Amino acid sequence: MNESANLLEKAARAIQATDRLAADGFPEVAVGRAYYAMFYVAEAILVAKGLRYTKHGGVHAAFGEHVVKTGEMDARYHRWLLDAFDRRITADYAIEASVQPEEAPA
Repeated sequence: MNESANLLEKAARAIQATDRLAADGFPEVAVGRAYYAMFYVAEAILVAKGLRYTKHGGVHAAFGEHVVKTGEMDARYHRWLLDAFDRRITADYAIEASVQPEEAPA
């Protein structure tokens, strides 16, 4: 199996974890897994183009440049990725609960 396919499988597992975590009352952790599902898909698309990045910011920027600006995908997917990253950071590092159960991906 190639690297892109492995990343897509990893994304699928992250989605399964998101569903379970949200259902079990862990919305902040579910937000993180949802972001990583999106991140792995973006990374898989870039890897299929022969592009590899080691940092989140690199993947975010390259996805915008090499996938969205080329017209291959709608800009809303890039925005969703960036917004999901911001929500993950808030969920992971905010002192008080920052995600309500109804906000968690399901």
